[in-house]
Amino acid sequence: MAQEAFANEIRPVDTQWEQICGQLKTEFGVTAFDSWLKPLVVGDFNNGEMNICAPTAFMKNWVVTHYADRINKIWEQKDPNVKKVNFIVQATRTDTSLFKKITTSPTPQNIYGCNINSSSFGLVSGASLANDTVKNNALNSAVALNPNYTFENFVVGKTNEFAYAAARKVAEAKNVSFNPLFLYSSVGLGKTHLMQSIIWHIKKNNPERNVIYLTAEQFVYKFVKALRYKDTDAFKKQFRSVDVLMVDDFQFMGNKGTSQDEFLHTCNSLVGEGKQVIISADRSPTDLEGIEERLKSRLVGGLVVDIMPTDFDLRVGILQKKAELLGIELPQKVTEFLAQKITSNVRELEGSLKRIAAHSQLLSGKEITLDMTQDVLKDMLRSIDRKTTIDEIQKKVAEHFNISVKELQSSRRARTVARPRQVAMYLAKQLTSRSLPEIGRKFDRDHTTVMHAVRKVEELIIEDPTLAENIEILRRTLEN
Repeated sequence: MAQEAFANEIRPVDTQWEQICGQLKTEFGVTAFDSWLKPLVVGDFNNGEMNICAPTAFMKNWVVTHYADRINKIWEQKDPNVKKVNFIVQATRTDTSLFKKITTSPTPQNIYGCNINSSSFGLVSGASLANDTVKNNALNSAVALNPNYTFENFVVGKTNEFAYAAARKVAEAKNVSFNPLFLYSSVGLGKTHLMQSIIWHIKKNNPERNVIYLTAEQFVYKFVKALRYKDTDAFKKQFRSVDVLMVDDFQFMGNKGTSQDEFLHTCNSLVGEGKQVIISADRSPTDLEGIEERLKSRLVGGLVVDIMPTDFDLRVGILQKKAELLGIELPQKVTEFLAQKITSNVRELEGSLKRIAAHSQLLSGKEITLDMTQDVLKDMLRSIDRKTTIDEIQKKVAEHFNISVKELQSSRRARTVARPRQVAMYLAKQLTSRSLPEIGRKFDRDHTTVMHAVRKVEELIIEDPTLAENIEILRRTLEN
């Protein structure tokens, strides 16, 4: 439905969107809001599903990756009638000329030549697992499929070729080859990309197969809820009747005793019936903390694959592929500079490229040069040069406030612990290029807690000169 069709009619959802935009601007800042969220407009609202229109595929993909979960959560809290928020590409009143040079990224829809999505081809994702029974905001960070996470878009190099081959084999095999398949690596090296590539491939070739894809946290939540409502039979039927069970971020299963038992029984049942189980985590099964030995034994009984850190050649290849998808020309000098500087993970590499692309397009196609790249990424490059880590920040903050790192990471809410924890989160956001969820995981918190901590410390710096001085001392210590 074109924006003009309802331009003269103010609907309740239009008013709600204005209110939500005000909240998003506060949470993410004026710059991010004006660049990525302000151009969005409200589209159709039918049967509990709201369409939000973006002027370009580039902007839609960016919003889905960085803001969709938060928008869904806020809207569900504001209006229970809005069950789902979809993001679509549609011409709006927004001037799209600034983005006209950014080409449409390949998606499973145009790669495979068919209209497939997580509902039409029978995929059961974390989102639908949450929405089928949960009507509150307990599971709004459900897994969403990224349309760009396909095998075609995965750049293969020496450090990840074995993981790619294993994932491809599982996706293509008619019979289970190795079970379970366990992928592990540090953050941002392609685990989730390979997991979702498997899904897209299975559903292209075998759309009748039933796939469940969710995080370990979502599995635990579902099981605890089933226990609470004495509905474990339905839970077991749901999870043990699938053809493929995929669980991301398995490290969060640590110390979840009863849930671990249920997962082990589910895994044993599926493997025994020749059904595929695929798991990813940030470390190997033997190094997972809080996981029972018998579950570790089951995990190592299949194929365990380590995705190694990228090398220079692979990073160059990734940058070239991502630049092609974004429709930009990246000079070789800039490509090599980024590949040499940003070595920690692919996510940071891609994020830096998107910042450069956005800067170029917003300035009417300004040429991408090495000088421009260094200027746009100066905050990230400073952080990389300092090589300040969250672990180091936690250690220095704990020492400064005379508490232990363990207390800093604990659930204690006493002010003597809570305030240093907020300071550490604030410094982690200021001095590293880590995302809010990554920072949160270091403190066993979610990204909204980190966001609140950053805002709180920013307010206190103005009101409390002593705290401001302490933070400045810590900053100088960490930067030296």
